[in-house]
Amino acid sequence: MRIGVLTGGGDCPGLNAVIRAIVRKGVKEYGYEFVGFRDGWKGPLENLTMQLDVQATRGILPRGGTILGSSRTNPYAIEGGSKKVIENLKALGIDALIAIGGEDTLGVASGLADEGVHVIGVPKTIDNDLSNTDYTFGFDTAINIAVEAIDRLHTTAESHHRALIVEVMGRHAGWIALHSGIAGGAACILIPEQKFSIEKVCQWVESRFKTNYAPIIVVAEGAMPIDGQMMTKDKSLDSFGHVKLSGIGDWLAQEIQKRTGKEARTTVLGHIQRGGTPTAFDRVLATRFGLHAITAVHEGDWGTMVGLHSTSIVRVPLKSAIEKIKTVDPALYKEAEIFFG
Repeated sequence: MRIGVLTGGGDCPGLNAVIRAIVRKGVKEYGYEFVGFRDGWKGPLENLTMQLDVQATRGILPRGGTILGSSRTNPYAIEGGSKKVIENLKALGIDALIAIGGEDTLGVASGLADEGVHVIGVPKTIDNDLSNTDYTFGFDTAINIAVEAIDRLHTTAESHHRALIVEVMGRHAGWIALHSGIAGGAACILIPEQKFSIEKVCQWVESRFKTNYAPIIVVAEGAMPIDGQMMTKDKSLDSFGHVKLSGIGDWLAQEIQKRTGKEARTTVLGHIQRGGTPTAFDRVLATRFGLHAITAVHEGDWGTMVGLHSTSIVRVPLKSAIEKIKTVDPALYKEAEIFFG
């Protein structure tokens, strides 16, 4: 059996661990042959491949990023794109395809499955916003990076009596902001699921200053004020129709300084959250996903995705992961609010 493997969308700590596990078990237990597709869906679209065997995957477990490369290429945004992908897969003798990615990458995989391609999905996103899996790998690494940054910013904020805003990733779901904010002792946490009052934020800022501590505000990039919208960099869209978000942290700093008279600065963590070596949790989760994905291929359970339910790896319909974004439960946010101000 000849199996293709690709990684799509934003890079994520743990991708290489998935690739390693798929290849190691596929070769040792099943005798399969693997083809690595380069740069996400651009690979099967343009026949960009690389050798993928046990030797090629040695030493990659602790490495961030992906040895296969990635992109946000969308075959369905290109005329005849999906047909070209299917033709190239057939020409290369690919019997099955394992797609490792988030909502967009798995959306393409689901579409190809409907067209008859033998596809298995592996959930990947640092945002933790895919449905039907409790966690995605990369999330734990991202929040640990964010917490380390928050811990460091506490000391400089207190030394200079400043309010510091930490902007983290999270377009529609505030999981990174919520977890890192709670763990980092933030004065308030702002997420896309709950529109915020700038007046209330300023009250929390002033309340924290009265206790002789400087406030740290953690805000997801997609958070919005009650009377406002998402802050965007420009009007351009990527191939999946997403706008580029930018500016909520800077806007907050300006408003806080103007309304309270306290100096406020912003730190945007950006791609730092994606980079570097994955945590032990993400290495183990990614490895387990890879092992179960290749087993799903072996059993021919097409159109499914591996996911984490409690401590077990299960298979769920691929479509169930992308039908809706997994957002923060209001009850969880209510727990965090106890510590605001």
